[in-house]
Amino acid sequence: MYVNLEEKYGVSRLATMVTSDINRPNNVFGGVIFTREDRDDINSLRDLKNKSFMAVDKDSLGGFQMAWREMNALGINPYRDFSRLEFGGIHDRVVMAVLDGKVDAGTVRTDILERMDAAGTIDIDDLKFINLRHKDKFLSLHSTRLYPEWPFSKLSHTSPELARQVAVALLQIPPSNSPLSSDKYTNWSIPLDYHEVRALFKELALPPYASLEKLTLTEVLKRYWYLVLIGIISLLLLISLISVVVRHNRRLKRSQQRLERQHELINQSVADGIYGVDLEGNCTFVNKAMENMTGWKAEDLIGKNQHIILHHTHEDGTPHPREECPVYQSAVDSRARFISDDIFWKKDGSYINVEYSCTPFRDLKGNIQGSVVVFRDITERKKTQKRNQEHQLQLAHVGRLSMLGEMASGIAHELNQPLTAISTNARACARMLESDNNNIEQCADVLDKISSQAERAANVIQYIRHFSHKELPHQKPAKISLMVDTVLDLLEKEIQSKKINLELQLDKDHDWVFAQDIQIEQVILNLVRNAIDSLECVPKGKRNLSIRSTPTNNNKIEIRVSDTGLGLKKVIRDQLFEPFMTTKDQGMGLGLSISQGIIEAHGGQIKVESPLGQQTGVSFYFSLPPAKERA
Repeated sequence: MYVNLEEKYGVSRLATMVTSDINRPNNVFGGVIFTREDRDDINSLRDLKNKSFMAVDKDSLGGFQMAWREMNALGINPYRDFSRLEFGGIHDRVVMAVLDGKVDAGTVRTDILERMDAAGTIDIDDLKFINLRHKDKFLSLHSTRLYPEWPFSKLSHTSPELARQVAVALLQIPPSNSPLSSDKYTNWSIPLDYHEVRALFKELALPPYASLEKLTLTEVLKRYWYLVLIGIISLLLLISLISVVVRHNRRLKRSQQRLERQHELINQSVADGIYGVDLEGNCTFVNKAMENMTGWKAEDLIGKNQHIILHHTHEDGTPHPREECPVYQSAVDSRARFISDDIFWKKDGSYINVEYSCTPFRDLKGNIQGSVVVFRDITERKKTQKRNQEHQLQLAHVGRLSMLGEMASGIAHELNQPLTAISTNARACARMLESDNNNIEQCADVLDKISSQAERAANVIQYIRHFSHKELPHQKPAKISLMVDTVLDLLEKEIQSKKINLELQLDKDHDWVFAQDIQIEQVILNLVRNAIDSLECVPKGKRNLSIRSTPTNNNKIEIRVSDTGLGLKKVIRDQLFEPFMTTKDQGMGLGLSISQGIIEAHGGQIKVESPLGQQTGVSFYFSLPPAKERA
């Protein structure tokens, strides 16, 4: 430490410490190299080659570097020539490692072994000393040259007067009054010359002389051949890797160009229209199909706002705000959208019906750059759908007329009952008037019954008129319970005659829907009549029919008709709503097809639940939008 401080910062010595060795006080010390007494194969420093060795610390002067200098003089490098070099950290641990046979040999500073022997920690006779030296005035065992003890030093800027006073004070400390309260240190002597320490550092190329060592190329290759070899191999590998990367980059570039050409060919040959939109809503690219379908050329669209050109107005002529444009919204909220029915305006001022998807696209960092729109011209499909709807209305009309035949017997029975009641009550009233008794009040009651039955007959006739009329009224708020009652008025006798248990579960709090009541009555009538026909194959005690209405999670009201009749086979379920598909001997196969068309016109769909292969009944259900109650 002192030599390094002197070299770097100009520190100078004032005194040298005198230590109390076990034999006599000394101001110099050395190192001792030793092995076990029974090691006959180690007798000199040269015998240490390829042996395991332990020192105190790599920076310890007496515990390693002194011994290293002696070995270095014989061409022995501890870091290279030992089979294993370890550092124990403290002197005692080095001694015990050698005695325990953990290492072949070791080194500590002088006076350590004598003190451990005096303390009874070891028996010094169990050790063998290597390269032992003798000096008359230095009695401790040592294998190395002797070096001065620790110096007391001053900094370069310390005043000479203060340094002189401290030096005098140190030299005047008697051994018996040493302030260093330890039996290892006694007092201070005049400062010794530390040139031997410098010579050691220079020979071993240690700080502060590590940079002074001059190495030849041969010495470098001899000492660091493995590092040079690793460097050459690494360089060759690096050159090979660069060559591979360059070849891969060339192939990737060619592949990229080929993919770009393929992408361009696909983009131009696909039948669907495709165009890109940036975050500002401006068009970035278009394909050939887009130009053909809209009449707009690429130069008309690229760099311009696509909404102003294609989306500015709705089909009915009302303005289409940019904030409501799905393409713009997809670029803003990063959500993909599919629009099943919209219009794009063509260059000639007309429009085409389209369905399209707009999907956001991101860059390599995941940031939204815009969206891609893929659309298809559905103008012909819309025309076909319109023709099918008109055909469905015709079919519904034919179905209603055909069902009148099936309903004739029920209607006759329904009309016969009120007419019979009217006739009977009228005769009873006449007899009361002809009698001498005063039966005015009883006559009034009978007349009320006659009026009620006449209204019932009129309602039946009015229903038949509406049911057979082709042009039905528009949709309006309708009451579910009233429509169900109308259907049950027509089928009540049939339900009773076939011993069917009817269960009504109509939610009174959600009783109003927005619908065409006559059409919905026809649907309910078809579903209930099908359920009655299905229950004929079930024993009388198990014939259950239920009609329920419940609100759904998507803000609609579900109407469900369920029975405990026979289940449906998969083949029948797949074709259930096709026209002229029937399981009845006398049926026309139009009821469910017409009903499905009616519900689809109301924005819904009839669905069916029936466990496959089980005779556990069938449930038909559909949903209608709710409406506020009207007086």
